[in-house]
Amino acid sequence: MTVTLADVAARAQVSPATVSRVLNGNYPVAAATRERVLRAVDDLDYVLNGPASALAAATSDLVGILVNDIADPFFGIMAAAVQSEIVGPGGRAGGERLAVVCNTGGSPERELTYLTLLQRQRAAAVVLTGGAIEDTAHAAAIAAKLRRLAEAGTRVVLCGRPPVPDADAVALAFDNRGGGRALTDHLLDLGHRRIGYIAGPEERTTTRHRLEGHRAALAARGVPDDAAWTVHGPYDRRSGYEATVELLRREPTLTAVVGANDTVALGACAALREAGLSIPGDVSVAGFDDLPFSVDAVPALTTVRLPLTEAGARAGRIAMGREAAPAGGMAVVQGELMVRGSTGVPRPGADG
Repeated sequence: MTVTLADVAARAQVSPATVSRVLNGNYPVAAATRERVLRAVDDLDYVLNGPASALAAATSDLVGILVNDIADPFFGIMAAAVQSEIVGPGGRAGGERLAVVCNTGGSPERELTYLTLLQRQRAAAVVLTGGAIEDTAHAAAIAAKLRRLAEAGTRVVLCGRPPVPDADAVALAFDNRGGGRALTDHLLDLGHRRIGYIAGPEERTTTRHRLEGHRAALAARGVPDDAAWTVHGPYDRRSGYEATVELLRREPTLTAVVGANDTVALGACAALREAGLSIPGDVSVAGFDDLPFSVDAVPALTTVRLPLTEAGARAGRIAMGREAAPAGGMAVVQGELMVRGSTGVPRPGADG
């Protein structure tokens, strides 16, 4: 028996109009109500009675690409690379799919809503990019949603995101721990011991893994990890600027600052210059990702290069069934340390 919108409304104890608003995302709905509706959708396995062409086949021509912030080059590069591979079988002309980029804005609720909408539209594939949100309830909801998508014939690929247990999804996971460790090892090799760290949002896997790599490098050298030398914030330039101001207030003798990504590192550079400090003469600065602007910064930014274009393209090919999934459904994508002019030895007498 076909499940209707009215059935979902009855199950969630809301009106059909409220269900429509939640699923279409075109009107504000209280978080508790949204959660109740999405749970009812999952419990009843509600799927939109969509276009005839979609109903005639197991899946439609739609491919969903979920990103945290499309304005961030990290996500824009991967989304573009995924879309470049969204073509028909064998890559033949005229076989392109309709790629829809879904910008979650970092919201767990929007992430689940988009996945529900893509399920209703019988998407041929879904690619989720970037780190995951570390919340037990949300992780369980994501795993259940990905299972339902896979059961309906949708290929699911995670790009730059850790595997999701008990979900039928291919994962191309970035080695953020290894990259974070390599970056801090580089600074330690130069002689730095007073290293400030600007981490990303605490609830993100990317944040935790990069910070774990940093701390592992410190521990291996017997360098104390002073909690006051780590500041968390968003992955943006303003956060890097404000965090650096705070780090200098806490410890004016820092000789190096590591940004959780390149955009954060640029904000750190601005704060250091405003404080009258030179880079790297007074303070070395490093970032992560190797976004296109990194090499054009003055001085050019030391960072960890992640193969964003290559990983996104591979995710697109796997999503389209044009490349086999890696053994075990998971592959680790390594980063590469790029040493440039923003890091150097500490000024004489400043460290050691």
